[in-house]
Amino acid sequence: MFKIKISTGRKAYPKTYPVFLGTDLLDRLGSLVSAVLPACPLLAVSDAQVAPHYGERCLLSLRRAGFNPSLVVLEGGEREKTPATVQALYTRALEAGLGRDGAMLALGGGVIGDLTGFAAATYLRGIPYVQVPTTLLAMVDSSVGGKVGVNHPLGKNLIGAFHQPALVVGDMSTLHSLPAREFNAGLAELVKYGIIWDEKLFARMESLAFPGCGAAAANPFLTAGNPRLLELIARAVQIKGEIVYRDEREADLRRTLNFGHTFGHALEAATGYSYFLHGEAVACGMAMAVRLAVLLNLLDPQTARRINRLLGALPVPSPPPGLSREAMLKSLYYDKKRQGEKLVFILPVALGRAQVYKAPPISLVEQVIGEYMQKNFGTQ
Repeated sequence: MFKIKISTGRKAYPKTYPVFLGTDLLDRLGSLVSAVLPACPLLAVSDAQVAPHYGERCLLSLRRAGFNPSLVVLEGGEREKTPATVQALYTRALEAGLGRDGAMLALGGGVIGDLTGFAAATYLRGIPYVQVPTTLLAMVDSSVGGKVGVNHPLGKNLIGAFHQPALVVGDMSTLHSLPAREFNAGLAELVKYGIIWDEKLFARMESLAFPGCGAAAANPFLTAGNPRLLELIARAVQIKGEIVYRDEREADLRRTLNFGHTFGHALEAATGYSYFLHGEAVACGMAMAVRLAVLLNLLDPQTARRINRLLGALPVPSPPPGLSREAMLKSLYYDKKRQGEKLVFILPVALGRAQVYKAPPISLVEQVIGEYMQKNFGTQ
């Protein structure tokens, strides 16, 4: 088991919390939560895919530790990540008797974590919450760092807050019941950390994807049963912890975690959040950002080929039929990183290093979108 300490680094009211990663941790959930929160009314939020597998197991462990938990089961999916769903959670919290001494718990993937965290951040002006991620994407990225929120029809995560969890518990055994497509989508966020921060991590994933004399492994290059997976997830969480400590509120450095997300969020919004899984859109977005970096002479073509080769080992859908350049551009201009009329992208400049790039020529952005729609940059 790994225990990783996350600290925000704030001078006023600094926040520190543990992230536990290991196997069979759900049976210990109650004792882990009781180490950071007193026994209290607790609203657990899950979805229809996760709750039948793990809901009662978590509630039982929480009850044994003295908590009084209630379970809300949502349908799940990006389309439910709305202010209306949060409003419904407020109602359930009131019905469950949650006061300021209460807490919430997110049991599921990134959507459930973002929804529950935002509800906790705004209910009674803020109550504690616990993240129990059950997807690879949530374990390596969204459950850590305190960015919570919901979508708006015009763009993703436009309504949100910074609200750090009291605790994160990632049980590797939950990944075995994860649909293959969901697991594969999470690989994109794992690859992201190697590209923007840790060249050694990137090389380790390269060795898994292309063993021997450069022959490509069968997709996906990682599975839930791979013994190296826990170690890779832990490294990604450590990297995110380092970044959050130095820049909790996304003033500068933390923005590099959005590599692939500017194009990726635009793809999601332009397709009504119904075609891509988030990680799939990010994988395409990373390939598009790599292409833009090459066109701007920020990244050498040889490094770009290495990155695209690894991205090509991620199974993602082809560009959706009917996607237009105009719809993509419209969605880009609703991106939350935009500054005035200037689009902001996170672009790689070397393996393990990325930078914030403002206002690239719109002609190049349009060129990248056009090329993506034609050939998908090898990520198919």
